[in-house]
Amino acid sequence: MNTDKARQPVPAYVPGHNLLDGKTVVVTAAAGAGIGAAAARRCLEEGAGAVVLGDVHQRRLGEARDELAEEFGEDRVAAVVCDVTDEEQVTALLDAAEPFGGVDVMINNAGLGGTASVLEMTDDQWSTVLDITLTGTFRCVRAASNRMVRAGRKGVIVNNASVIGWRAQEGQAHYAAAKAGVMALTRCAALDVARHGIRVNAVSPSLAMHPFLAKVTTDELLAELEGREAFGRAAEPWEIANVMVFLASDYSSYMTGEVVSVSSQHA
Repeated sequence: MNTDKARQPVPAYVPGHNLLDGKTVVVTAAAGAGIGAAAARRCLEEGAGAVVLGDVHQRRLGEARDELAEEFGEDRVAAVVCDVTDEEQVTALLDAAEPFGGVDVMINNAGLGGTASVLEMTDDQWSTVLDITLTGTFRCVRAASNRMVRAGRKGVIVNNASVIGWRAQEGQAHYAAAKAGVMALTRCAALDVARHGIRVNAVSPSLAMHPFLAKVTTDELLAELEGREAFGRAAEPWEIANVMVFLASDYSSYMTGEVVSVSSQHA
């Protein structure tokens, strides 16, 4: 039996429907052309009153901010250099949302991968991936939740996990452990803040194509990974961002502690 999957075309870009009307959204790792950048754009297209971009790459962050501000208005876009391993920088990122009324939606997209066998993986490699991908997400969840509680705001937090938190992949022990941790953090944090009317959910993409992934992954591995997908292709970053917007919107008002697989499989 032929198991090769025909590559399906990318669907038409979905227009905005004002799902985040007037909301103030904070997005980490929002510069460049990945999921975070797509999420920031989608939130503005969905009527967010303001989006605050955070990223460690100052030049790319400035370029992203300028591009969005030109398109959506200077008064709707702000940017703050933010390393999620630094508590003070996380605080500064959320401070930047205060002039817009404070954070309503926090999208935690920052993460770091890499490939290393556990036979050679160093403590530093392990710790760096865990500190950015898992502990960084925790810092942002904690900080955003506290802001929302103090403001009496029924806000929403959306984390970015990965199907690799469910399935095994060679050379990915640190990243898989971190993303599985993001899933567990999402479920437990959701219960901690539910009494305050705050919701916490996560997306779990399988493969989303963007320039950075192409740069650090061989063509052979990308072809293999795409071949596992039902549509025979990687997701576009905006296809992941669409689900983030859904989780951030009132359409998902009864969802919390959920990890939504944005893929054709999760095991």
